[in-house]
Amino acid sequence: MSSSFPPPTPATTTKSNLFAAVDMGTNSFKLLIVSTDPSSGRFLTLNHIKEPVLLGLDTTTATAKPTISAASIHRAISALLKFQQILHSHRLPSSNYRFVATSAVREASNQTQFLDSAREKLGHPIEILSGIEEASLIYLGVLQFYSVFHSTVLTIDIGGGSTEFTVGFKGKVLFSKSLKLGHVTLTQNFTQITRMREHIQKEIENSGLIKEIKEFKIDVVIGSSGTIKAIEKAVCKGYASNVDEHVGVFEEFYKREWKFSREELKGLVERLCEEEKEMGGRGRREGFFKSRAGFILAGTVLLDDIFERLEIEEMEVSGYALGEGVITEMLGRVFEGFDLNANARWRSVVRLASRFNNKKRMRAAAICAGIAREMFEGLRKWNELHNNGENDSNKVLVRLDEGDLEYLEAACLLHNIGLCTGKKGYHKQSYRVIMV
Repeated sequence: MSSSFPPPTPATTTKSNLFAAVDMGTNSFKLLIVSTDPSSGRFLTLNHIKEPVLLGLDTTTATAKPTISAASIHRAISALLKFQQILHSHRLPSSNYRFVATSAVREASNQTQFLDSAREKLGHPIEILSGIEEASLIYLGVLQFYSVFHSTVLTIDIGGGSTEFTVGFKGKVLFSKSLKLGHVTLTQNFTQITRMREHIQKEIENSGLIKEIKEFKIDVVIGSSGTIKAIEKAVCKGYASNVDEHVGVFEEFYKREWKFSREELKGLVERLCEEEKEMGGRGRREGFFKSRAGFILAGTVLLDDIFERLEIEEMEVSGYALGEGVITEMLGRVFEGFDLNANARWRSVVRLASRFNNKKRMRAAAICAGIAREMFEGLRKWNELHNNGENDSNKVLVRLDEGDLEYLEAACLLHNIGLCTGKKGYHKQSYRVIMV
């Protein structure tokens, strides 16, 4: 199959520069709110909230399809109502946000009951994405994190109930497949790792995935979403070799590489399997992986088998996934002529800022960029008002264009990244990091 983004729909108008997406996953529900630049459609994350709904945890399988329990429906609707309150507090028009459901709702036998209950409480439609739609939107989200528009990219996204595979090039989806292999469902159905691996390998073989992907010359493999990000974090902090126990107050100094190798993944799988037999092993895991601790073993084993079957040697990890893809598709409808590759510099600035800033500093930098932009626009309008008189003493003598604004916003996002080494002389450290 082949498709491109954004879809060929006519551009619409909106008075708000805020957009949002709610990703209703099997393990958790996530709300993403972004601020957009009306002139280009690029966006910056303002808020990212996750609720551990565990929609697929207590499903029953008395029928051919799993059934979402009443308790899960209650948790889901409570989370959605919380998100809706936040959206209303930001005064987002309904045209600027979307609720999208994935595997757990897609596969549920009582899907209609769940949707009717949610719609009655929310008064807003919920979209159920097909596996192919989900995979395609994830690829679109990845394109907003990495400048890989001109590369043939294989994206892999492990969710709670399914894993999405997409091959894309220049914004077009060349191949997409969704397999019913997720870290929650594997944890529920298998207690023995050997049987879990047998099931995974059988599913991959029967799907024809290996043959289909090997038809493409893949330039880069990129993973996304919580499980793969948790694996990268564990590799980065030396979880397999117990280095993480000594991180302590030095955690801020650890630089995430946003990638890991086949050997590093195998080392992590071995360590997690050993912990199953050790006294206190699961406690250590819970301390590191938090709410994902109960499913991380299944997710890591699944990714290890995918690496093995597809002969992957290294994976880069995207900080963006489905939520960002949904928002990008909305922006494509709102901003006429939206170009997926137009903001490569902006994405690299955001990546650099995100790499060295924690969430608190990143939010402060984003607010700083917003204030600076308003000041810049005010100066530009002032200059236009006094542009007629050459001797007008109120005229700003410096010409201000979009390139100047881009530099100003980048400076706002990057000015405090040197704080990762401490407050003393942090501005000099920021300069060194930027210039490297």
